[in-house]
Amino acid sequence: MAFSGNSDQITLFDTPILSFMDKDSSKGDKTNKYRGSANPKLQIVERLNKDYEMKWAERLGVDNNLTRSLVSFQANKGRAVYRWFKYKEAFSAGLVEYLLNKQKISGGTLLDPFAGVGTALFAASRHGMKAEGIELLPIGQTIIETRKVIESDLKPYDIKQLEFWRDVRPWSSAKTKRKINELRITKGAYPLETIEQMGSFLAALEEENEPVKATLFFAFLCILESVSYTRKDGQYLRWDYRAGRCKVKKIFDKGEILPFDQAMTEKLNEIISDLRAVDIPDDLFAATRLKGEVILHPGSCLSLLPNLKTKSFDCIITSPPYCNRYDYTRTYALELALLGIDEKGLAKLRQEMLSCTVENRTKDILSHNPKWKLPVSVADNQELLQVVLSYLNEQKDLGLLNNNGIPRMVRGYFYEMACVIYECSRIMKSGALFIMVNDNVRYSGASIPVDIILSE
Repeated sequence: MAFSGNSDQITLFDTPILSFMDKDSSKGDKTNKYRGSANPKLQIVERLNKDYEMKWAERLGVDNNLTRSLVSFQANKGRAVYRWFKYKEAFSAGLVEYLLNKQKISGGTLLDPFAGVGTALFAASRHGMKAEGIELLPIGQTIIETRKVIESDLKPYDIKQLEFWRDVRPWSSAKTKRKINELRITKGAYPLETIEQMGSFLAALEEENEPVKATLFFAFLCILESVSYTRKDGQYLRWDYRAGRCKVKKIFDKGEILPFDQAMTEKLNEIISDLRAVDIPDDLFAATRLKGEVILHPGSCLSLLPNLKTKSFDCIITSPPYCNRYDYTRTYALELALLGIDEKGLAKLRQEMLSCTVENRTKDILSHNPKWKLPVSVADNQELLQVVLSYLNEQKDLGLLNNNGIPRMVRGYFYEMACVIYECSRIMKSGALFIMVNDNVRYSGASIPVDIILSE
């Protein structure tokens, strides 16, 4: 979705929709009146959906260049540097480049309020722009700061030291070991031999200088999933049957679980190969150097956006968490545990996140910021949103939802996004573009047009 800073020039580009379909959990003892298309409130939702689509018809367009690969992480898999850490919730660097070129944005300052691993920031920097990002999760913060170190501070002799680690594997002869931090949801995630090697690796890297140490630890974070019994699966970590935690009939086999030595050697080789891609000894990193400054603001955008200067950004490109129940604190629990997050810290992060998971408690938005009366009022009076919420609450009262936290999550998502959009409009310069990658969702038979409601 692309929004112009001028209210009379709003356009919306409809991207391929990969909807999260919530399984219908209708109970047998409920009357057909409240199930499926027979439900009168669901009929109203469907009618309003059509009305709003007609209202936006002249502003909706399909851009065939926005392929599924381009608007997701898939296009990064073959991209040097961007491919190092698999952050599948991200969009691609190619998408950012395409949008900046299409909209003829060549300078100024870009903001990403949901920076993730910094894809928009680094792509904009290479485009010659100053880039600022806000990111709550420590895994995203660590990746962004490490990439800044790699692209600005890493020297040719540091690359030689990384090659030493790849070829000699000094962790294999380390005499000490670091304890591996675990959370309740990560206990037993690795084979015992892997745990031992991880501890040795962390102890050995302490002997290195800061750029090398940061790069090695980053490589360490990149391989955690591949050496574990787990696989990221949106709402949670899926556990391989070999972990001994499976208590369900359907057995999950993730396939090959890489030995630590192999995974680390391959990841270091990938990083080194990308950094040596420019065959000019005197200017080894010419292709990876940042052109524009990259600034990270760690924390929640709900807390930090109000502190940013009015009319100070030339462009906003972002992809907030979708309204699809994905819990980033669970899917990235392995990485968060290794970054020292404890149970209390994990719960705090989950609550500070945009309401996108059923475990989020209701945020008191106006106590958080009394200036948000306007966006709250706008959400209160958004007809389609309110009908959707009424329908979901009815389904909850009838016991027809597969999780009673869904109405609270959906309400929190749109009210919080209203505040985010309000703050973004305040900090954008006149005529600046606001570009958002998002996705529509469906719960208990009701299609929720996230794109149109946020555009409204």
